[in-house]
Amino acid sequence: MPSPTPIVTIFGGSGFVGRYVAQRMARAGWRVRVAVRRPEEALFVRPYGVVGQVEPVQANIRDEASTRAAIEGVDVVVNCVGILAESGKQGFEPVIAEGAGRIARIASEVGVSRLVHISAIGADANSKSGYARAKAKGEELVLNGFPNATILRPSVVFGTEDEFFNRFGAMARFSPVLPLVGADTKFQPVYVDDIAAAAAKAALGVAKPGIYELGGPEVATFRELMERLLAVIERKRFLVELPFGLARRQGAFLDWLQKISFGLFSNGILTADQVELLKSDNVVSASAQGFEELGISPTPMDSILEGYLYSYRPHGQYDAITASAANLPKS
Repeated sequence: MPSPTPIVTIFGGSGFVGRYVAQRMARAGWRVRVAVRRPEEALFVRPYGVVGQVEPVQANIRDEASTRAAIEGVDVVVNCVGILAESGKQGFEPVIAEGAGRIARIASEVGVSRLVHISAIGADANSKSGYARAKAKGEELVLNGFPNATILRPSVVFGTEDEFFNRFGAMARFSPVLPLVGADTKFQPVYVDDIAAAAAKAALGVAKPGIYELGGPEVATFRELMERLLAVIERKRFLVELPFGLARRQGAFLDWLQKISFGLFSNGILTADQVELLKSDNVVSASAQGFEELGISPTPMDSILEGYLYSYRPHGQYDAITASAANLPKS
């Protein structure tokens, strides 16, 4: 009698990284539970597989019962939940620390065979950043609850739906100036589907458990990344470096506006915590395991960026046509 189709639960499976993991697991023939707080907003994941193969389910990792319900009966769990800024009950501690620990503990209790946890380069229990401290605590709680977990630590992630290049591309449409906080801070941008490939290998049992730091083939400063963005979108903008002290005061003011507005204003611009993160390089450490150990060749930025950033060019998708027309001989 053939064995039943294996099942994976992907927490945050409708998010930026999670949706790519869901697609890879579906292509591998697994049934996929996409565990999200609002499943009615994640119906777009269903076409990732055949009818009934990929289904959104309700789960809030701050809640014991719904988290357990999403995990029971599955073979593998992947946690892709992450937030870059706090908002209301969605705080760093309850979500990326305690929530991660809750998933790991329950996964161990119900007999899940493998657990994959998406963390971040820069996770540090001694950091001044609440995000970095919570990431480190999340990793600790994951390993306490599920010692054989696989932890993936990516650098800044790029791809069609990213919040990095898209944010500054949108800003460059209207502003003559792009402010840089930490212009000389180094990053190692990693393509989102490469992270998904690593997660899928770990979920399928191809990769050994452990901690892997994931960075792309290029290291560049914040300023260099913005120069590359402007070259791709064919716009000239002034790059102005903001001192950390001034940036922190601006971030704190925006955080205060969010707090006193009771959520009517959401600080998606710059938080004081993000300023702290920008003080440290975000690159793979020399001794870390990474893509090489996973047998994955990371994707260079040049092969991906133009494919989704063209929309920020002066004429968007018609930019090439406009440029070609300008070279036609005049009658």
